[in-house]
Amino acid sequence: MTPGVRRLAEPRPARVVPGPRGRPLEVDGHEVIAVRESWLVEDRWWTARPLRRRYWEVVTVDGRDLIVFRDLVTGDWLRQR
Repeated sequence: MTPGVRRLAEPRPARVVPGPRGRPLEVDGHEVIAVRESWLVEDRWWTARPLRRRYWEVVTVDGRDLIVFRDLVTGDWLRQR
């Protein structure tokens, strides 16, 4: 990447409390009251660094619309928005 240039929507670590089937119940201390959508992304499976992520678009009790994902390779939770 070019010095001084930053990527938009760079994923950041998130503290997620998952429930059954991995559904987020809480994100960074904010209770999740609704899931708008969930999807799976699998890419680069033919490389040494495959990408497998389960995304969740959620709404928190205070009205935040967040997108979080679990990296299914490392187990880490990250937040896009």
